[in-house]
Amino acid sequence: MSVTLRISLLVAMVFYFGLMSYFFHRKRMSVKFSLLWFLSGGVMLVCVIFPGLLSRLTNMVGIASPMNGLFAIALFFVITLIMSLTSIVSGQAERLRALTQSQALLEERIRKLEGKE
Repeated sequence: MSVTLRISLLVAMVFYFGLMSYFFHRKRMSVKFSLLWFLSGGVMLVCVIFPGLLSRLTNMVGIASPMNGLFAIALFFVITLIMSLTSIVSGQAERLRALTQSQALLEERIRKLEGKE
């Protein structure tokens, strides 16, 4: 990896961590998600600082090319993020169902109370 590319990637990583910190401090990202994004950023940062590490890791695992290994790591993080989001959406759908049922019961109760007067 050339020095220019490594410097460019380090600048991009500083921007990445700055953006994640901004989102976290502005409460636009929950702690659970920020940990996942910071972990993925940390893995990327380690790969930029130690470019030979990815080559050695892919050779140990038996992956033909370091780029294929990087793709596998990225795919792992994307699948983890998608599963996490799916879990949250499922929980939110359940909460929405419970709130809708509660709202319907309260509306029925109000109608009954208004009918007695």
